[in-house]
Amino acid sequence: MGGTQFFKWPLTPAVGANAIPRQGIESLLSMSLSNVQPQPLPTAADDDSDDIILIEPAHGWVSLGLRELWQYRELLYFLTWRDIKVRYKQTLLGASWAILQPVFTMIVMSIFFGRLAKMPSDGMPYPIFNYTALLPWTFFAGGLTRAAGSVVGSSGLIKKVYFPRLVVPISGVLAGIPDFLLSFLVLFGMMIYYDIYPTAASIIWLPLFLLLAGVTALGVGLWFAALNAEYRDIRYLITFITQFWMYATPVVYPASLLNDPWKTLYGLNPMVGVVEGFRWTLLGKGSSPGPMVAVSAVVAVLLLIGGAYYFRRMEKTFADVV
Repeated sequence: MGGTQFFKWPLTPAVGANAIPRQGIESLLSMSLSNVQPQPLPTAADDDSDDIILIEPAHGWVSLGLRELWQYRELLYFLTWRDIKVRYKQTLLGASWAILQPVFTMIVMSIFFGRLAKMPSDGMPYPIFNYTALLPWTFFAGGLTRAAGSVVGSSGLIKKVYFPRLVVPISGVLAGIPDFLLSFLVLFGMMIYYDIYPTAASIIWLPLFLLLAGVTALGVGLWFAALNAEYRDIRYLITFITQFWMYATPVVYPASLLNDPWKTLYGLNPMVGVVEGFRWTLLGKGSSPGPMVAVSAVVAVLLLIGGAYYFRRMEKTFADVV
Protein backbone atom coordinates (compact mmCIF):
# COMPACT_ATOMS: atom_id res chain seq x y z
CA MET A 1 0.00 0.00 0.00
CA GLY A 2 1.97 3.00 -1.33
CA GLY A 3 5.29 1.51 -0.15
CA THR A 4 4.21 1.42 3.50
CA GLN A 5 5.08 -1.77 5.38
CA PHE A 6 3.01 -3.09 8.28
CA PHE A 7 4.44 -5.34 10.97
CA LYS A 8 2.93 -7.47 13.65
CA TRP A 9 4.33 -7.40 17.14
CA PRO A 10 6.38 -9.25 18.23
CA LEU A 11 8.45 -9.17 15.05
CA THR A 12 9.44 -12.58 13.76
CA PRO A 13 13.10 -12.86 12.82
CA ALA A 14 13.70 -12.86 9.06
CA VAL A 15 15.70 -15.71 7.59
CA GLY A 16 17.78 -16.17 4.52
CA ALA A 17 18.64 -13.23 2.30
CA ASN A 18 16.05 -10.95 3.96
CA ALA A 19 17.65 -11.23 7.38
CA ILE A 20 18.83 -7.96 8.96
CA PRO A 21 21.98 -8.25 11.06
CA ARG A 22 21.61 -7.50 14.76
CA GLN A 23 24.40 -4.90 14.56
CA GLY A 24 22.47 -3.05 11.85
CA ILE A 25 19.32 -2.81 13.99
CA GLU A 26 21.29 -1.49 16.98
CA SER A 27 23.00 1.15 14.84
CA LEU A 28 19.67 2.35 13.41
CA LEU A 29 18.15 2.70 16.89
CA SER A 30 21.17 4.59 18.20
CA MET A 31 21.07 7.00 15.25
CA SER A 32 17.35 7.66 15.79
CA LEU A 33 17.66 8.21 19.51
CA SER A 34 20.66 10.49 19.10
CA ASN A 35 18.49 12.98 17.21
CA VAL A 36 15.92 13.23 20.04
CA GLN A 37 16.49 16.25 22.24
CA PRO A 38 14.79 16.52 25.64
CA GLN A 39 12.15 19.25 25.70
CA PRO A 40 10.98 21.00 28.90
CA LEU A 41 7.30 20.65 29.79
CA PRO A 42 5.24 23.78 29.04
CA THR A 43 4.03 25.80 31.99
CA ALA A 44 1.06 28.11 32.40
CA ALA A 45 3.42 31.10 32.46
CA ASP A 46 4.83 30.17 29.02
CA ASP A 47 1.40 29.90 27.39
CA ASP A 48 -0.04 33.17 26.19
CA SER A 49 -3.28 31.62 24.89
CA ASP A 50 -6.53 33.15 26.14
CA ASP A 51 -8.35 29.82 25.75
CA ILE A 52 -6.88 28.34 28.92
CA ILE A 53 -9.02 29.00 32.00
CA LEU A 54 -7.83 27.89 35.40
CA ILE A 55 -10.80 26.92 37.58
CA GLU A 56 -10.13 26.96 41.30
CA PRO A 57 -12.56 26.51 44.20
CA ALA A 58 -13.70 29.72 45.82
CA HIS A 59 -13.04 30.44 49.46
CA GLY A 60 -15.34 32.42 51.75
CA TRP A 61 -17.62 35.08 50.32
CA VAL A 62 -16.82 35.42 46.63
CA SER A 63 -17.81 37.95 44.00
CA LEU A 64 -20.99 37.50 42.02
CA GLY A 65 -19.14 37.19 38.71
CA LEU A 66 -21.53 39.44 36.81
CA ARG A 67 -19.09 39.90 33.94
CA GLU A 68 -18.80 36.16 33.49
CA LEU A 69 -22.58 35.89 33.72
CA TRP A 70 -22.89 38.35 30.86
CA GLN A 71 -20.47 36.31 28.76
CA TYR A 72 -22.77 33.30 29.15
CA ARG A 73 -25.93 35.18 28.16
CA GLU A 74 -26.51 32.85 25.20
CA LEU A 75 -26.52 29.87 27.56
CA LEU A 76 -29.10 31.72 29.67
CA TYR A 77 -31.29 32.09 26.59
CA PHE A 78 -31.04 28.41 25.65
CA LEU A 79 -31.72 27.20 29.20
CA THR A 80 -34.76 29.47 29.42
CA TRP A 81 -36.07 28.18 26.10
CA ARG A 82 -35.40 24.61 27.26
CA ASP A 83 -37.47 25.14 30.42
CA ILE A 84 -40.35 26.51 28.36
CA LYS A 85 -40.35 23.62 25.89
CA VAL A 86 -39.95 20.90 28.53
CA ARG A 87 -42.83 22.27 30.60
CA TYR A 88 -45.35 21.84 27.79
CA LYS A 89 -43.84 18.88 25.95
CA GLN A 90 -46.23 15.94 25.50
CA THR A 91 -49.09 17.77 27.20
CA LEU A 92 -52.72 17.58 26.16
CA LEU A 93 -53.51 21.30 26.24
CA GLY A 94 -49.99 22.70 25.89
CA ALA A 95 -49.57 26.38 26.72
CA SER A 96 -53.29 26.65 27.49
CA TRP A 97 -52.45 25.63 31.04
CA ALA A 98 -50.87 29.04 31.50
CA ILE A 99 -54.36 30.51 31.06
CA LEU A 100 -56.48 27.81 32.67
CA GLN A 101 -54.63 27.75 36.00
CA PRO A 102 -55.18 31.41 37.01
CA VAL A 103 -58.66 31.50 35.42
CA PHE A 104 -59.97 28.50 37.39
CA THR A 105 -58.30 29.80 40.55
CA MET A 106 -60.07 33.12 40.02
CA ILE A 107 -63.42 31.37 39.57
CA VAL A 108 -63.04 29.36 42.78
CA MET A 109 -61.92 32.40 44.80
CA SER A 110 -64.72 34.54 43.38
CA ILE A 111 -67.29 31.98 44.52
CA PHE A 112 -65.96 31.38 48.03
CA PHE A 113 -64.38 34.73 48.93
CA GLY A 114 -66.32 37.12 46.72
CA ARG A 115 -69.85 35.71 46.86
CA LEU A 116 -70.00 33.59 50.02
CA ALA A 117 -67.56 35.39 52.33
CA LYS A 118 -68.49 38.84 50.94
CA MET A 119 -64.85 39.92 50.87
CA PRO A 120 -64.52 43.64 50.04
CA SER A 121 -62.88 44.51 46.75
CA ASP A 122 -62.46 48.31 46.91
CA GLY A 123 -65.64 48.84 44.87
CA MET A 124 -64.39 46.76 41.93
CA PRO A 125 -65.99 43.56 40.58
CA TYR A 126 -64.39 40.79 42.59
CA PRO A 127 -63.39 38.58 39.60
CA ILE A 128 -61.20 41.24 38.01
CA PHE A 129 -60.04 42.46 41.43
CA ASN A 130 -58.81 38.95 42.23
CA TYR A 131 -57.44 38.10 38.77
CA THR A 132 -55.34 41.27 38.68
CA ALA A 133 -53.56 40.03 41.80
CA LEU A 134 -53.33 36.43 40.61
CA LEU A 135 -51.31 37.45 37.54
CA PRO A 136 -48.17 38.62 39.39
CA TRP A 137 -48.67 36.03 42.12
CA THR A 138 -48.73 33.12 39.66
CA PHE A 139 -45.62 34.49 37.99
CA PHE A 140 -43.88 34.81 41.35
CA ALA A 141 -44.91 31.40 42.70
CA GLY A 142 -43.94 29.60 39.49
CA GLY A 143 -40.60 31.37 39.28
CA LEU A 144 -39.83 30.62 42.93
CA THR A 145 -40.63 26.92 42.51
CA ARG A 146 -38.58 26.55 39.33
CA ALA A 147 -35.61 28.48 40.70
CA ALA A 148 -35.60 26.49 43.94
CA GLY A 149 -35.47 23.16 42.11
CA SER A 150 -33.23 24.29 39.26
CA VAL A 151 -29.90 23.11 40.68
CA VAL A 152 -31.11 19.60 41.42
CA GLY A 153 -33.00 19.46 38.13
CA SER A 154 -29.85 20.40 36.17
CA SER A 155 -27.54 18.05 38.05
CA GLY A 156 -26.43 16.26 34.87
CA LEU A 157 -25.29 19.53 33.30
CA ILE A 158 -23.64 20.82 36.47
CA LYS A 159 -21.54 17.67 36.90
CA LYS A 160 -20.21 17.70 33.34
CA VAL A 161 -19.30 21.25 32.31
CA TYR A 162 -18.38 24.52 33.92
CA PHE A 163 -20.55 27.61 33.57
CA PRO A 164 -21.82 30.27 35.99
CA ARG A 165 -24.30 28.39 38.15
CA LEU A 166 -26.40 31.54 38.59
CA VAL A 167 -27.61 30.99 35.02
CA VAL A 168 -29.72 28.01 36.13
CA PRO A 169 -32.08 29.70 38.66
CA ILE A 170 -32.28 32.87 36.56
CA SER A 171 -33.51 30.86 33.59
CA GLY A 172 -36.16 29.28 35.82
CA VAL A 173 -37.61 32.69 36.65
CA LEU A 174 -37.43 34.03 33.09
CA ALA A 175 -39.26 30.95 31.79
CA GLY A 176 -42.46 32.23 33.41
CA ILE A 177 -42.67 35.37 31.27
CA PRO A 178 -44.52 33.68 28.34
CA ASP A 179 -47.09 32.29 30.79
CA PHE A 180 -47.61 35.77 32.22
CA LEU A 181 -48.15 37.27 28.77
CA LEU A 182 -50.71 34.60 27.86
CA SER A 183 -52.58 35.12 31.12
CA PHE A 184 -52.53 38.87 30.57
CA LEU A 185 -54.66 38.40 27.44
CA VAL A 186 -57.48 37.14 29.66
CA LEU A 187 -57.16 40.19 31.89
CA PHE A 188 -57.30 42.42 28.82
CA GLY A 189 -60.58 40.80 27.82
CA MET A 190 -61.97 41.20 31.35
CA MET A 191 -61.05 44.88 31.37
CA ILE A 192 -62.99 45.38 28.15
CA TYR A 193 -65.97 43.48 29.58
CA TYR A 194 -66.05 45.53 32.79
CA ASP A 195 -65.25 48.76 30.90
CA ILE A 196 -62.08 49.44 32.88
CA TYR A 197 -59.17 51.11 31.10
CA PRO A 198 -55.86 52.16 32.67
CA THR A 199 -54.32 55.53 32.00
CA ALA A 200 -51.13 55.92 29.99
CA ALA A 201 -49.40 57.56 32.95
CA SER A 202 -49.97 54.51 35.15
CA ILE A 203 -49.48 51.69 32.65
CA ILE A 204 -45.80 52.57 32.21
CA TRP A 205 -45.21 51.36 35.79
CA LEU A 206 -46.40 47.85 34.99
CA PRO A 207 -43.00 46.49 33.79
CA LEU A 208 -41.36 47.78 36.97
CA PHE A 209 -43.85 45.94 39.16
CA LEU A 210 -43.31 42.80 37.10
CA LEU A 211 -39.56 43.24 37.55
CA LEU A 212 -40.09 43.56 41.30
CA ALA A 213 -41.98 40.25 41.31
CA GLY A 214 -39.16 38.60 39.36
CA VAL A 215 -36.49 39.99 41.68
CA THR A 216 -38.40 38.67 44.70
CA ALA A 217 -38.85 35.23 43.13
CA LEU A 218 -35.16 35.04 42.18
CA GLY A 219 -33.94 36.31 45.54
CA VAL A 220 -35.92 33.76 47.56
CA GLY A 221 -35.32 31.08 44.92
CA LEU A 222 -31.54 31.44 45.21
CA TRP A 223 -31.68 30.76 48.95
CA PHE A 224 -33.85 27.69 48.46
CA ALA A 225 -31.87 26.42 45.45
CA ALA A 226 -28.65 26.29 47.47
CA LEU A 227 -30.41 24.70 50.44
CA ASN A 228 -32.30 22.21 48.27
CA ALA A 229 -29.04 20.95 46.79
CA GLU A 230 -27.86 19.99 50.29
CA TYR A 231 -31.18 19.03 51.91
CA ARG A 232 -33.71 17.47 49.54
CA ASP A 233 -36.68 17.86 51.89
CA ILE A 234 -36.55 21.63 51.32
CA ARG A 235 -38.89 21.15 48.36
CA TYR A 236 -41.70 20.20 50.74
CA LEU A 237 -41.07 23.37 52.74
CA ILE A 238 -41.29 25.45 49.56
CA THR A 239 -44.83 24.23 48.89
CA PHE A 240 -45.95 25.15 52.41
CA ILE A 241 -44.26 28.57 52.35
CA THR A 242 -45.79 29.42 48.97
CA GLN A 243 -49.30 28.62 50.20
CA PHE A 244 -48.83 30.57 53.42
CA TRP A 245 -47.26 33.49 51.55
CA MET A 246 -50.28 33.83 49.26
CA TYR A 247 -52.63 34.42 52.20
CA ALA A 248 -50.12 36.85 53.69
CA THR A 249 -50.39 38.82 50.42
CA PRO A 250 -53.54 40.81 49.49
CA VAL A 251 -54.60 38.45 46.70
CA VAL A 252 -58.08 37.57 48.01
CA TYR A 253 -58.55 40.73 50.10
CA PRO A 254 -57.58 44.40 49.70
CA ALA A 255 -54.66 45.97 51.55
CA SER A 256 -56.98 48.88 52.35
CA LEU A 257 -58.26 46.86 55.33
CA LEU A 258 -55.13 48.05 57.14
CA ASN A 259 -54.44 51.59 58.30
CA ASP A 260 -51.48 53.59 57.01
CA PRO A 261 -48.86 52.79 59.70
CA TRP A 262 -49.56 49.08 59.45
CA LYS A 263 -49.91 49.23 55.69
CA THR A 264 -46.35 50.49 55.27
CA LEU A 265 -45.09 47.80 57.64
CA TYR A 266 -47.12 45.33 55.61
CA GLY A 267 -44.87 46.27 52.71
CA LEU A 268 -42.07 44.20 54.27
CA ASN A 269 -43.70 41.44 52.30
CA PRO A 270 -42.33 42.31 48.84
CA MET A 271 -45.33 40.83 47.04
CA VAL A 272 -47.64 43.30 48.79
CA GLY A 273 -46.10 46.15 46.83
CA VAL A 274 -46.29 44.12 43.63
CA VAL A 275 -49.98 43.20 43.99
CA GLU A 276 -51.07 46.66 45.08
CA GLY A 277 -48.98 48.17 42.29
CA PHE A 278 -50.69 45.97 39.69
CA ARG A 279 -54.15 46.95 40.96
CA TRP A 280 -53.30 50.62 41.00
CA THR A 281 -51.72 50.45 37.53
CA LEU A 282 -54.38 48.38 35.75
CA LEU A 283 -57.57 49.17 37.65
CA GLY A 284 -56.78 52.76 38.62
CA LYS A 285 -58.18 52.19 42.09
CA GLY A 286 -56.87 54.18 45.03
CA SER A 287 -53.79 56.34 45.34
CA SER A 288 -50.28 55.41 44.32
CA PRO A 289 -48.85 52.86 46.80
CA GLY A 290 -45.58 54.79 47.04
CA PRO A 291 -44.31 54.06 50.58
CA MET A 292 -45.48 50.45 50.44
CA VAL A 293 -43.77 49.80 47.11
CA ALA A 294 -40.58 51.50 48.33
CA VAL A 295 -40.39 49.21 51.36
CA SER A 296 -41.16 46.16 49.21
CA ALA A 297 -38.47 47.11 46.69
CA VAL A 298 -35.81 47.50 49.40
CA VAL A 299 -36.66 44.12 50.91
CA ALA A 300 -36.67 42.45 47.46
CA VAL A 301 -33.23 43.86 46.60
CA LEU A 302 -31.82 42.73 49.95
CA LEU A 303 -33.22 39.25 49.39
CA LEU A 304 -31.64 39.14 45.93
CA ILE A 305 -28.21 40.33 47.06
CA GLY A 306 -28.12 38.03 50.07
CA GLY A 307 -29.40 35.06 48.07
CA ALA A 308 -26.90 35.64 45.25
CA TYR A 309 -23.91 35.76 47.63
CA TYR A 310 -25.10 32.70 49.54
CA PHE A 311 -25.68 30.81 46.28
CA ARG A 312 -22.20 31.71 45.03
CA ARG A 313 -20.64 30.61 48.30
CA MET A 314 -22.35 27.22 48.23
CA GLU A 315 -22.06 26.48 44.50
CA LYS A 316 -18.56 24.95 44.87
CA THR A 317 -20.22 21.89 46.49
CA PHE A 318 -23.07 21.48 44.00
CA ALA A 319 -21.28 18.96 41.78
CA ASP A 320 -20.61 16.76 44.80
CA VAL A 321 -24.06 16.74 46.38
CA VAL A 322 -26.60 16.97 43.53
